[in-house]
Amino acid sequence: MDNRAEISAFLKSRRDKITPEQAGLPVYGHRRVAGLRRNEVATLAGVSVEYYTRLERGNLSGVSDSVLDALAQALRLDDTERTHLYDLARAANATPARARRRPAPARPAVRPSVQRIVDGMPGMPAFVKNHRFDVLVANPLGRALFSEMYADPVCGANTVRFVFLSPAARRFYVDWERIAKGAVGALRIEAGKNPYDRELSNLIGELSTRSDAFRVMWGAHDVHVFHEGTKRLRHPVVGELELNFESMNLPDGSGLVVALYNAAPGSEAEDGLKLLASWSATAEAADVQAAEADSEN
Repeated sequence: MDNRAEISAFLKSRRDKITPEQAGLPVYGHRRVAGLRRNEVATLAGVSVEYYTRLERGNLSGVSDSVLDALAQALRLDDTERTHLYDLARAANATPARARRRPAPARPAVRPSVQRIVDGMPGMPAFVKNHRFDVLVANPLGRALFSEMYADPVCGANTVRFVFLSPAARRFYVDWERIAKGAVGALRIEAGKNPYDRELSNLIGELSTRSDAFRVMWGAHDVHVFHEGTKRLRHPVVGELELNFESMNLPDGSGLVVALYNAAPGSEAEDGLKLLASWSATAEAADVQAAEADSEN
């Protein structure tokens, strides 16, 4: 990932989204741009045009927190965008040569205690994912809920690959476009934090090459964080499910996230999850019997 190019594109994309009226600036004559000009952002942020131009060219080296705060206010960044700007600045002030020489971080192992927590919630689909959105472990109901992802070899148990590269995803996610935009925004957050992660860069390059939809959404430079919400899913066995989800970062610095899905008590989705659990148990028992029969032969 080119950190300077990312910084430049992000700042320009936010500048283009704000009109002078929104910023409380007077408008005189014909404007060739819909958003703010560089000199207008500089005025709002209290810096010189030359300094802001340097920032928008991707050079955040040595920039102070006060300048970042002023820039975030001038560009009307929300909390997620502000955090992303700080992540970009932090990466820019790291030593690039040293960061590039550093070997790619190994995939963190899921601690046995976390595995037991995931397995100990049989009534809820539960997963552990890393910052590249690889599903490292899932309980049986989680694997059953995302059975189409696991069945598609192109996905590699990666939820973003599933969204953009598997034809089943557009059927599975009732609100596919909203889910897709959120996935792209979350991936951009991780890219801002880890600009020298080769596996992450390769994933973004693969998706950009193989998916027109991803390429267009990636070009918008929007950011998003998944914490909680509601998803409508259409499972091939039990039909449509409206599920709540929660994502929780493990506090051990591993970057791993536990994702849980649950249904409102007494809802049709709760009945659907119970049916899905029964289907999963039946399918698992059939697989065990088939494996035993093969071993006997």
